[in-house]
Amino acid sequence: MKKLTALALMLGVTFSTQVLAKDTLALVISTLDNPFFVTLKEGAQKEADKLGYHLVVLDSQNNPAKELANVQDLMVRGTKAILINPTDSDAVSNAVKIANQAQIPVITLDRSASQGKVVSHIASDNRAGGKLAGDFIAKQLGEGVKVIELEGIAGTSVARERGEGFRQASDAHKFSVLARQPADFDRTKGLNVMQNLLTAHPDVQAVFAQNDEMALGAMRALQTAGKTGVIVVGFDGTPDGVKAVEGGKLAATVAQLPEQIGKTGVDTADNVLKGKKVAALIPVELKLVTR
Repeated sequence: MKKLTALALMLGVTFSTQVLAKDTLALVISTLDNPFFVTLKEGAQKEADKLGYHLVVLDSQNNPAKELANVQDLMVRGTKAILINPTDSDAVSNAVKIANQAQIPVITLDRSASQGKVVSHIASDNRAGGKLAGDFIAKQLGEGVKVIELEGIAGTSVARERGEGFRQASDAHKFSVLARQPADFDRTKGLNVMQNLLTAHPDVQAVFAQNDEMALGAMRALQTAGKTGVIVVGFDGTPDGVKAVEGGKLAATVAQLPEQIGKTGVDTADNVLKGKKVAALIPVELKLVTR
């Protein structure tokens, strides 16, 4: 019995040492109120568990000041690498520079950083996705369509790039853009902004929302106003967005693979820590989901 107890104690000590010896990675995420980023976090967590890393997840709550505080907090946690999904591409630069000073490698996910040294940026081709959405609208309704665009958070690379891609399609298909207005990637704001825009532009034929949350808000506004025949296209391919497409409520969503973005982020951090070269830009595929 004494031998078994001693063996158990030895195994316990060994196990505890292994747990303590796990390297720590950090994921600083813009918000966990958005299903897209929840899925991204889950992809990162699964891969971290698989590779034997301890993953610290910090929610910036869409607040650049909170984001900066999160990164400052990580400076005393022994973090080996930071994966950051910025709240704002410009505002995050200070946080990146703090990590640079501490010689902690930074990898950006989904949204880029305007300044500071980033070893790799992992994201979908948002310009291609925006153009894909515009081309789909033209395919459904033809040239010269009267459209409204609901934009994401001003200052984010995602909002800028998706808008640029959609404008390429808009110019090519001679769309009449009735309005472009931010709704901050938020469902409730998408609803409220769309209600206001419908009053000013009742002749709208199509809506492109730069994410599914705003698209679902716009869809609700159209339903409440009794507007039928207006097609709404979202972006991200969240479970709610895909469900709305399958139910015939949204016309389409440009689907990202957030779980893959999170997974690739951890894989890239692992390669960096092992001294391997990584690409400065790692694209993750997109697909158009229609009924």
